[in-house]
Amino acid sequence: MASLYLIRHGQASFGSDNYDQLSPLGQRQADVSGRFFADIGLQFAQAASGDLSRQRETGKRVLAGQPEAVSLHIDPRLNEVDNEGQIAALLPILCERDAAFAERVKAGRSDSKQYQKVIQAVFNTWVSPDCPVLPDTASWSDYRAGVIGALEDAMSRAAGGSDTAIFTSGGTIATAVSWVLGVRHEQIYGFYEPVFNCSITRLIFSRGRISLSNFNDTAHLQLLSQQLSESLVTYR
Repeated sequence: MASLYLIRHGQASFGSDNYDQLSPLGQRQADVSGRFFADIGLQFAQAASGDLSRQRETGKRVLAGQPEAVSLHIDPRLNEVDNEGQIAALLPILCERDAAFAERVKAGRSDSKQYQKVIQAVFNTWVSPDCPVLPDTASWSDYRAGVIGALEDAMSRAAGGSDTAIFTSGGTIATAVSWVLGVRHEQIYGFYEPVFNCSITRLIFSRGRISLSNFNDTAHLQLLSQQLSESLVTYR
């Protein structure tokens, strides 16, 4: 069996002018994760990342801990879902339908918990078969096809029994897991919201078969938090 390790990026910079960059804690999470992989003897034969800055930097920092150099293949199909595009297109529709939701939206940008509720409502609408056509952002079916294609390409390049690192984001991981498990569209968000920074989701595959081995694992960060007397487990 070969493995795909789907690794979410380290903590990004919520509330700053540029969200798409690792915070100092996010950089630390990536660095110690890389050393952990090396310490347990997990050597990646290949690696891929979306082209977002937070994904690429996480990949480079993790791979810096490998005993042998591993090149990072950039594949935009592994980018995060387009939350901003979906919000711009769907938020007016949702606010018109629900006055209470409209009030929640007002607090969203300054409150990460409220913002997550906004994302949830928009995401669930986006993945629904009843979602209207969005002219300025990818449809769910197109995005999903891109993620599946990127993973299938990575699997086709992988040698038997090898380990591949995929540095990506929560929405991408949720899309991959929902594909492997074949869950209904209304269940997909349940695999999106809980994804921790630098968590590990492992897919194992062989001869056209793929299975979920573990999801959203942060045991390495919990262990390192205790050993280093640091708080390394973050959700946002």
